[in-house]
Order: sequence, then structure tokens, then C-alpha cells
Amino acid sequence: MQMNELYPWQYTIWQQVRGSVALKTHALLLKGRKGIGKLGFARNLAKSLLCAQITVEQIACGVCASCKWFEQETHPNFYLMTPEALIESSGEAGSGSSGIDRQEADHTKSGKKPSQHITIEQVRALNDFVYLSGHQDGLKVILIHPAEAMNVAAANALLKKLEEPPSHILFILVAHRAQDLLPTIRSRCQHITLPIPDAATARKWLTQQGVEHADICLALSGASPLQAAAFSHQDYFNQHTDFIRKISMPASFDPISLANSLHKLDLPEIVSWLQKWCYDLICVCTTGKIRYHVHQETTIRKLASTADPKLLASFWRNLIMSQQLARHPLNAKLFLEEMLLCYVKVMAPTRYQG
Repeated sequence: MQMNELYPWQYTIWQQVRGSVALKTHALLLKGRKGIGKLGFARNLAKSLLCAQITVEQIACGVCASCKWFEQETHPNFYLMTPEALIESSGEAGSGSSGIDRQEADHTKSGKKPSQHITIEQVRALNDFVYLSGHQDGLKVILIHPAEAMNVAAANALLKKLEEPPSHILFILVAHRAQDLLPTIRSRCQHITLPIPDAATARKWLTQQGVEHADICLALSGASPLQAAAFSHQDYFNQHTDFIRKISMPASFDPISLANSLHKLDLPEIVSWLQKWCYDLICVCTTGKIRYHVHQETTIRKLASTADPKLLASFWRNLIMSQQLARHPLNAKLFLEEMLLCYVKVMAPTRYQG
């Protein structure tokens, strides 16, 4: 998506937010399912609010000096705050983030792994940006993504700024899991729930992006089109396909070998793969329906027919804790081995009898 473009399912909410909400509050909380374009919406909103020649559609012109600064990530009135790990993976720090860049460089030199959290040091680094006058005394925009990545200390430090914000400041918080934010932070924001596109709109957009297996990827992503597009990348799609092929044969696959082949990949993502698979197994047991792996219906129904629903539900609940631990495992390989062995014990208990 180009910076001046909105996703098709965002046109209506754009008019509402840009036209009557954005300039009447000091803090916006953009929330919704991951993979529906919240960050792109937030960046377009920030750019349009800083633009000197806004279009009739209230979208940034893309040609004024302000828009050029924004595109070059040098706008003096824009500040992006995000975890160091996301900066490293995307290469996108954003304007006003030089302090974060230095922290990231320090981590690289020291050999420390970039943080998955937004830290109190990052929030404190906002002080000059927040409390000193902006360029030409204009509006200043602070974009925090994902907002739930703030640790407790960082959230409390931000709360002080939200309680008594200076004039001409807009905080835009983007959250995949708004419920994880402090209630006191949520209460000081204007909440905007961004829409999930209907299946036809999402499918059309994915086809326009050249995505193969659009229906499969859309189902696997839980109807989140941006995640579906990411899912379609060949290496990722093949890795996931191989993972599902192996765990669909719990009576014969080797958990140790599979853990060895996966431990260098993104662990939370692998846990998510298993969560979705088990969710479909449970759904078939309880409702007869499948949400994610619609193309694996025959296999899922066969496995579900022999599974113990109580054991399966207990294992699925344990995966929620595994998802939290996956971000900071002591040993990635052992973490995966234990998780996969537990799955086999639930789905093929006869392998461990006698």
C-alpha cells in the first residue's frame, strides 16, 4: 500500500475519524484484529494531519514539504515509538526516533537481543518532543505501535503525559489487544475499532495483490487480509504446510526432529500455528465447524473423532501460556520439544502406553 492509499475496507471509517474525531481529542486508540491495516491507517492519519495541502478526500497531498519529510521519515513533528525488535525487523524507525536508533545500535554492539517491549526509557525520551514547541508551532503526532507492547513502567510513564497533555499534541495508540492496556490508559483515549473486511472484499484485494491460494491464506489468517498476504509468501507457506502435514499424523511424526527443524524460526508464530490447529480440532468436537484449516477438513474430522475433548481443551489452554513463554524461552529447541511431545500425548496416547 502506498502511503497516500487506504485499504478498500477503510474508506468509511476514514471519513469518520479524519473528518470529526481526530482533531477533537488528544489521544486516539485504534484497535482491532491484527492484520487489518491499523498501522497503515494510523500513519496515513498522522501524515494527513501534518499535511499543508490536504485533498478534498482529507488525504495527505504527498507533494508538500511536510509530506516529503514524512515519507523520508524526517518530519520534526512526528514521532514513532515501537519495540526495538520491530525496528530491527522492519528497518523503519520513523521520525523522532533517533534515540531508539542509538539504543538499537548499543544492543547490537553489546550482543543483547533487541527488546520486544516498549520501555520506560523510550517513553522518557518523548519529553523534549512533547513539551517543547513543535515546528512552526504546529500539531505534533506521536504514534505508538503496538501499544500493548509497553511494559508496566512504560505504560505508567505514558499515563502521566496523557493525563495532562500539552496543546497541539495527538497520541495515536495502535493495539492488536487493547484489553492488555492499562484501564487508566484506555479511559483517556477515544476508541476507534477498525473494521474487518468481508470475505469478498478481502478476497478481491488479495487477488489484486497477486496472492496465490487466497481463500486458504485468508482462512488460515482468521480473515485478516494483511496476514493472509504474508502467509502467501512461498517459504512461509511451505513451512506452515510441512508443519501441518507432520502434526496431522500424531501417531507417527517425530517431535524431536520437528523441533530441531523449527527452533530457529519465530517461536510465537509456531505456537500460533498449533493453537489454530487445536482450535479447529476442538471446534469440530463441539460444533462440527472448522475456522482456519478448511482445506484440511477430512483430516481434522478424522483426528477429532478419536481425540479426548477434555484433554484437547486442556492442552489448548496450556498453549496460551506457551504463547507468552515463547517470546523469552530459555532454550528454543527444548521449548518446542516439550510442546510437541505434549501434543502427541494428547492426540496419540497409545504411543506412550506400556
